[in-house]
Amino acid sequence: MKGKLCLSVLLLITLNLISNIVLEVEAQACNPSGKVRGRKPPPGQCNTENDSDCCKQGKMYTIYKCSPPVSSQTKAVLTINSFQKGGDGGGPSECDNQYHSDDTPVVALSTGWFNHESRCHKNITISGNGRSVVAMVVDECDSTMGCDSDHDYQPPCPNNIVDASKAVWKALGVPHSDWGELDIVWSDA
Repeated sequence: MKGKLCLSVLLLITLNLISNIVLEVEAQACNPSGKVRGRKPPPGQCNTENDSDCCKQGKMYTIYKCSPPVSSQTKAVLTINSFQKGGDGGGPSECDNQYHSDDTPVVALSTGWFNHESRCHKNITISGNGRSVVAMVVDECDSTMGCDSDHDYQPPCPNNIVDASKAVWKALGVPHSDWGELDIVWSDA
């Protein structure tokens, strides 16, 4: 009996150590990939719609080639973006080379989650503010580059961003005065 109890305790300790190691590895799974130096945008070249930031001359911005692991409840930060022509999203969407109405629930995902276009035109479920909405992935929120004309002289995205159209914010019932950033969870629909 003592042998079985000792073996059970040893097994529990081993499993606990293994799970701690796995959690540490996952936490370190997405480290910064480097930095990009900010350049001052030419006059009128940085669109500040939706309170978008413009790069600051000489400031160093962290870049990422990865995002945190995806789970059934992936934590993220919801930001706002216009996917319309002339909006702060810049050029047409990466997935289809098209612009999308602010009234359509569409999103851009940070580079790691966008995963080389593997989520293009796939739906994700976003939960926040006590509600959920389904939105289609149409673009990448580039975490690897920024502060150039291709990115409207905006900094690189952090690695945990779901950049959403106004339709997503409305569907989540967030008051317009609170649009900007919201802690959410998302999952593949």
